[in-house]
Amino acid sequence: MDWQPHVTVATLVENDGKFLFVEEIKNGQRVINQPAGHLEQNESLLEAAQRETLEETQWRVEILGVVGFGLYTAPANGVTYQRTSFFARPVAFCPEQALDSDIEQAIWLSYDELKERRAMLRSPLVLECLERYLSGHRYPLSMIYGTR
Repeated sequence: MDWQPHVTVATLVENDGKFLFVEEIKNGQRVINQPAGHLEQNESLLEAAQRETLEETQWRVEILGVVGFGLYTAPANGVTYQRTSFFARPVAFCPEQALDSDIEQAIWLSYDELKERRAMLRSPLVLECLERYLSGHRYPLSMIYGTR
């Protein structure tokens, strides 16, 4: 079998000291994640981040910059994910947008509230991304080149 990483995006959305997360069902368990998902064919990383955020939270967002890039190999399935994490601001709530089928709800949590729910995190990347953002890891979108 040929090894191939999965390209994913995640978006950290901040509003008044709270951050937008999703509660989703994965492997029969309720977990917390940033709005995140896979890059689709003929889509830029920015487009993927905006689309996934809307589909999973009903929020249209403006992507402001990059928190970082990382690799994560999921212990449950051995799949390696290459993740680009963005930060954004909310623009509009779109209640007419149906949530993805595995999303239970979108929730706004403070850093401390997320830490209290650490056992529910889908992966360590959820808290790591927020901590990187809070410690000043905020990079311009110009560091990403190529539209596809």
